[in-house]
Amino acid sequence: MRTIEIYDTTLRDGSQGEGVNFSLEDKLSIAKRLDEAGVNFIEGGYPLSNPKDSQFFSRASELGLKNAKLCAFGMTRRRGMKARLDPGMKALLQASTPVVTIVGKTSSFHVETVLGVSRDENLSMICDTVEYLTSESREVFYDAEHFFDGWKLDSTYSLETLHAAAASGATRLVLCDTNGGTLPTEVAAIVAEVAKAIAIPLGIHCHNDCDVAVANTLSAINAGCIQAQGTINGIGERCGNADIISVAANLALKLPETVVLANARGEAGGVAHLTELSRFVYETANMSYRPGQPFVGASAFAHKGGMHVHAIAKSTKSYEHISPELVGNSRRVLVSELSGRSNIAAMVNRPDVKNDRILLDKVLQEVCRLENEGWQFEAADASFELLVDRSAGTFEPQFKKLAYNVEVESSGAEDGNVRTEATVKLSVGHNIRHEVAEGDGPVNALDAALRKALASIFPQLNRMHLLDYKVRVINAQEGTAARVRVSIESTDGDRVWGTVGVSENVIEASWLALADSFHFYLVAEAKPPSTTPPQSNPVQS
Repeated sequence: MRTIEIYDTTLRDGSQGEGVNFSLEDKLSIAKRLDEAGVNFIEGGYPLSNPKDSQFFSRASELGLKNAKLCAFGMTRRRGMKARLDPGMKALLQASTPVVTIVGKTSSFHVETVLGVSRDENLSMICDTVEYLTSESREVFYDAEHFFDGWKLDSTYSLETLHAAAASGATRLVLCDTNGGTLPTEVAAIVAEVAKAIAIPLGIHCHNDCDVAVANTLSAINAGCIQAQGTINGIGERCGNADIISVAANLALKLPETVVLANARGEAGGVAHLTELSRFVYETANMSYRPGQPFVGASAFAHKGGMHVHAIAKSTKSYEHISPELVGNSRRVLVSELSGRSNIAAMVNRPDVKNDRILLDKVLQEVCRLENEGWQFEAADASFELLVDRSAGTFEPQFKKLAYNVEVESSGAEDGNVRTEATVKLSVGHNIRHEVAEGDGPVNALDAALRKALASIFPQLNRMHLLDYKVRVINAQEGTAARVRVSIESTDGDRVWGTVGVSENVIEASWLALADSFHFYLVAEAKPPSTTPPQSNPVQS
């Protein structure tokens, strides 16, 4: 069994990605999660670059890391200066981390053209830096910047830089595809050559400019590297870094002779938390999830085609390369005009519907009709359930709309003051409820008026609120007469459900989605608890 070290640089390299900005508290919380997942090394940042990184290392003792070693990142000493006098070295030592990662020039082009020093001076800068830090009881990893490009230009000199770092005490030599322009076959061949010439363990650090950073990382591991560097979700400068999520999942689940993300006791299993870790970093960075992200994306184990759903009902292996639970994800069955009866059967839990082929076909026909008009039920599970109930004739609404009206009034002043008022008229049992409310926009006003009309009868509505509201133009070529689709996400604190509405009028589309959300919640609350255990669904997890 080979133990592959996972070195995470989300807090440093990942933060260089466009739109990524971690606060100090963000960095501390992410580091804690990385440690809990079993990551071996966490690169906290460059302590000389900004006060936030310096403060991070000052507070790192609060983390109580159990599995990971914290690493401070820096550069080789400045030219013409002794390492012990370099401010960068002082900052690295003050970070008090057990490991220091030093990046150095490995390409002769960068040495002479970018850095502007002689080849020999560059070698001295590498040696002096590594020797000084090791003399101060630090373990040193050497990041060989632009290694693959440098190797292709002048392999002899690139190898000299590695020998210089190794001879000076570096314990890992990390080969960097800094420009992200090398292909997996090249990476494998070059790493194999280096492994023959160097006795020090090798690492790999790939950028994703050719969309092969994960493939390059796996190729390098297969060729002899024992450390994989990257970032959570592949965030980073330009096109990002190798996604540690995919790297770890592939190593753990596809290469049974390797061990990754083991805890301090040597127990594996950290990959079971990859989905949670991925989404935590997205949320912390205020970034949108990538639905199609391998292993952990919401669509990674989503099945839409009727033939696919029919097959996974018999064996999930038919269209899944692993069980989603292995990485903490879950299986989803989607419904659309591409669906078959199997999709509908998989989506419903009611036995009377699941076994009624005529009703399933009726629901499928309705889904196809509505999706042709622009409706979409993939993220509208509640609207789909209501559609099933309406098709079955079992829908019992807790209220009925008689009328609604929305007024928007803007004064002539330039202060941007706009008043929005909504009126709703509902039939609730034998009562007529007629209420008016103001809001921050038409949908908020409708929501307020609807609640005002129903709150005295259904006090449980105070637990329900809207989480998200989205509008999408379906047929943009129609201009201002285009049809729009409104999606609403709601919660009662325990569960989350989605609804959808479509119309040429954005207010009507919003009302349809909003009313469905209220209907779904009130109908669910009105149902008596089941006295029989729910039937299991072989394709739901």
